Amino acid sequence: MEFLNPFALLAMAAVAVPLFLHLFNLRRPTTVDFSSLAFVKELQKSAVQRVRIKEWLLLALRMLAIACLVLAFARPTLTGDIAPVGDDVRTAHAIVIDNSLSMQVRDGEGAYIEQARRKAEGVLETADDRDDILVWPTVRTAETLPSPSGDAARARQALQAVEARAGASRLGHAVVRAAERLQESEAPRKVVYAVGDLQASTLGDSLSRRVPDETQVTLLPVGSRTPANVAVTDVRVVSRIAEVGQPVQLEATLVNYGSQTLNGFVASVFLDDERVAQSTTTLEPDTPTTVSFTATPQERGWLKGRVEIEQDDFSVDDDRRFTLHVPEERRVLVVRGTGQDPRFVDLALSSEMIDDRIAFRSTTVGEDRLASQELGAFDAVLLVGARTLSSGEVSALARYVEQGGGLLLFPSAQARPEEYNALFTAVDGGRFRGFSGTQGGDRSIASFDRVDLDHPLFEGVFDRSQQRGEPQVESPDIFYALNYQPAGGAEQTLIELSNGFPFLQEVRHGGGVMLVSAVAPSPAWSDLPVRGLFIPLLYRSVYYLSAGASVAGEQLTAGRPTELRITGVPPDATLQIVGPDGGERTPDQRTLFGAVLLETGRDLTEPGFYDVRADASLVRRVAVNSDPAESDLQRAEPSSAVEALAEAAGANVRVLEGARPDAQAVADALRTQRAGTEIWNVFLMLALGFLAAEMLVASQWKPETAAA
Repeated sequence: MEFLNPFALLAMAAVAVPLFLHLFNLRRPTTVDFSSLAFVKELQKSAVQRVRIKEWLLLALRMLAIACLVLAFARPTLTGDIAPVGDDVRTAHAIVIDNSLSMQVRDGEGAYIEQARRKAEGVLETADDRDDILVWPTVRTAETLPSPSGDAARARQALQAVEARAGASRLGHAVVRAAERLQESEAPRKVVYAVGDLQASTLGDSLSRRVPDETQVTLLPVGSRTPANVAVTDVRVVSRIAEVGQPVQLEATLVNYGSQTLNGFVASVFLDDERVAQSTTTLEPDTPTTVSFTATPQERGWLKGRVEIEQDDFSVDDDRRFTLHVPEERRVLVVRGTGQDPRFVDLALSSEMIDDRIAFRSTTVGEDRLASQELGAFDAVLLVGARTLSSGEVSALARYVEQGGGLLLFPSAQARPEEYNALFTAVDGGRFRGFSGTQGGDRSIASFDRVDLDHPLFEGVFDRSQQRGEPQVESPDIFYALNYQPAGGAEQTLIELSNGFPFLQEVRHGGGVMLVSAVAPSPAWSDLPVRGLFIPLLYRSVYYLSAGASVAGEQLTAGRPTELRITGVPPDATLQIVGPDGGERTPDQRTLFGAVLLETGRDLTEPGFYDVRADASLVRRVAVNSDPAESDLQRAEPSSAVEALAEAAGANVRVLEGARPDAQAVADALRTQRAGTEIWNVFLMLALGFLAAEMLVASQWKPETAAA
């Protein structure tokens, strides 16, 4: 129990007045006994005892009456969260309104977002002219942060403008941010009201920041129903190489959030709004299911793709977007080692040899110019017989691979083992163990023993016999070869020789790949350059290295800050992002190692395709999708929601249950919760009752007399 007027309790000292008067009247005069009165003493004892009982009873009634009157003036309440100075205190109200996609769900009271607006209106009804108000949606359409103000009309306009959107922050995070912003107000009392549908997956995790002390948090739930839902939660482009007319492997993850098994569920793939693949599957409840597709692009460039499923009550996650890049050309840096002849490499990458496939725009430099090259401007780097590698060049090459570049190493017979090993170590690779055979010899020292035909690099390189279903692998004669010892980990032997060493080794480092060839592209090492295998193998290797992650493009989450690394643009170029509505924005950007880094912030909140442009040229296309967590519409129980929100925000959280989504009903319920149920009238009635009893006792009981 609390008191809305606690200072009135100071009058409780008046209870001592009747006690003081009673004790004062107990002072007795000195008595002298006469012998003639001795016989009446026994009669007086019983009379005196009755008088004392009456006096103590009257004293108790008077003291209780005074105490109840004081308590009535102190305005006692059974519950409430009001500050000790009373309810007439200036307050700063922050209304955190959940406008995530799940607020589009409807029940008998209408859409959840409409119910939330009505409940937020009820909060405004409890504010007076001196109070400050802050409206804080979990999805904001502007980067500027709202501030608390005393303009209730503006707050109502802000509430009416709130719509369900993608890109919502967790409810706990929004409560903390709003509570921090509320500290700008000078109001001594601060309250945060969180209005939402209690979606369990978006309540929030524990944060490093907490709600400031003395800030109260009240949860206002809306909605009553959890619809069944099936969502596309992820799309992956499995193939690392995409060409016109060649199949590309895709995978999509579907999740059935309902309670029933769905048989024969259909999912489709669209490229530039044309259906190119379809698949059916069985979806078990609450179990992610992977569905595979094979799609064949028919044109080049940055293609818009999406995986679409059957529509349900919650349609916002019935498709998921992705981008597929079918390039027109690749930028390749060929570093020619001293004394090396790269003519076979140049011939293999020339436009005459690759027909209508993508063209490689090659730049050839000597190894003495490697240190001055901007490696980030190239999709792949070929080291053709480099003899020496300085520590700076090793560091630059390792950083290039780590940031998504592709590197192909053809060895040199004059290679320095310590410098090659420094490069291998920098990319988490193996060791250089010398050479086998004789350069320019005529006896083959090894042949192909095992080829990893399932690797994407070999798609279409080796013919498969229709009769036996086995590939026909053409093995060259090898006269001289580098002995490379793999280190394990993120390495894979693509072609293994009969002597146990790799012929072609893949080393993954960071976001990029390095391929190590055991032979140089020279007839002195092997007859591979004059075999029919050389051109397709080199073409696919360079294509595989230069593809990187750009074949799939980026898939971003709406409203989540991220960075885009854009290569192939001048460092001083100003890049712009064009959204699905045609609006242009210029993000923050800075120049990095051979690339421009874009920082998108939280302004990409609308799902769709966003184009990155340098002037009028399209340099990247990214897909923005809603957070997969928003597809799980399961509601938390109010008690569980309170615990989760309290843990995330680091504050005590109260919940207002039972109030209908009506502004007046919510306002009345909040006033009752805030001030509590006053029971001053109960204490006033008790005081009157005690006074009436005192009067009755005093009037009915007569002074006692002793018989003569």
